[in-house]
Amino acid sequence: MSEEHFTNNIYSFSDKEITNTSKVNYLDIKKTASIIRAINHKLRQSIVKLLEESETLTVTEIYVKLRIEQSVASQHLAILRRANFLKTDRKGKKIYYSLNHEYLDHVNKFISDLLEVQD
Repeated sequence: MSEEHFTNNIYSFSDKEITNTSKVNYLDIKKTASIIRAINHKLRQSIVKLLEESETLTVTEIYVKLRIEQSVASQHLAILRRANFLKTDRKGKKIYYSLNHEYLDHVNKFISDLLEVQD
């Protein structure tokens, strides 16, 4: 096989790859990264674990159990809520936080699929 033939095959392969691949959607990547960043924090993971054990908790119950400031708990709950990991239910003046299990299952499947592709 000549060097010219080999080079032509590489170029035709590259052209095929370019035309058959999807464009990268940077907005989706940015959104996905922010979702993963939301859960990739020890304190937020602790909040999720607490909610797995207790099902619903108020911000007061969360900050008392984790021995943190109320404002810190509220900030982290807001991040988890914006990332759609939490649901809220207002009863009078209290807001009860619970896990959005359907969404967490979706994120877990996405991460499993992503890791599977890497292997």
